[in-house]
Amino acid sequence: MKKSQNYIDFMKNKLKILGVIPARLAASRFPNKPLKKITNLTMLEHVYERAKLSKTLDYLTIATCDKEIYNFSKKRNYNVIMTSNKHVRALDRVYEASKKLSQKFKLKSKDLTICIQADEPMLDPKMIDKSIIFLKKNNNAKCTILGMKINNKKQFNDKNILKIAHNLNKEVLYTSRSPIPYCKNFSKKINVKRIYGIFAFRNFFLKKFFYLKPSPLELSEACDSNRICDNGGGQFVVDYDYFDSFSVDTKKDLIKVRKFIRKDKIYKKFNI
Repeated sequence: MKKSQNYIDFMKNKLKILGVIPARLAASRFPNKPLKKITNLTMLEHVYERAKLSKTLDYLTIATCDKEIYNFSKKRNYNVIMTSNKHVRALDRVYEASKKLSQKFKLKSKDLTICIQADEPMLDPKMIDKSIIFLKKNNNAKCTILGMKINNKKQFNDKNILKIAHNLNKEVLYTSRSPIPYCKNFSKKINVKRIYGIFAFRNFFLKKFFYLKPSPLELSEACDSNRICDNGGGQFVVDYDYFDSFSVDTKKDLIKVRKFIRKDKIYKKFNI
């Protein structure tokens, strides 16, 4: 079988960069959300089509444990791979996908795998590129987390929004559903950040993450990144200025996204 040009180009690259969108139907707060409609597209389609616009990803795939998502993705001609139904955390699913593709694409420990959460239908592909560029420029960073500024008190106090505390070098100290860092009166000047669902990993560190046991802070906050904080750190914040872009954790979030997405400049670029 003749290899596609994208495949040939991918194999030639010195540093291979794999993008993985982990998606499952059994989300505890909002079941079946990847296939919920936003305009004429499902949320999963919005995420995939936006990620495709990245200038730095070499290969993009969906990772799922659900046949419904697998079959839907195949019909849309999206790359998709089946993974275990035992994963609780998205990054564990991402590692399995990366491992399965490592032989096909001859991925090495120095190569990069990017987790792009399936509940970020308003993501800007520049977020992916910025995360990758950060790892390329900072050899001491093992992985990144995208931090978007919080610009209102309601977001700051929302338990569904994970906040980030980091040191002066931008290394993550802790992530929490509580409003951190503490402030008596909320102000935009405090420069509080929330987790935006894009995480870039060096492959050797993603493997290490997978084999670590779920940590106390991870279980307490229901957040993958705290597994890293509990085991010596190495994750750095990539800053991104606020714009109207909302994650979908609840039905209310979905209603909000449906309201704002038609005004979104990226949405107009979809060639589908």
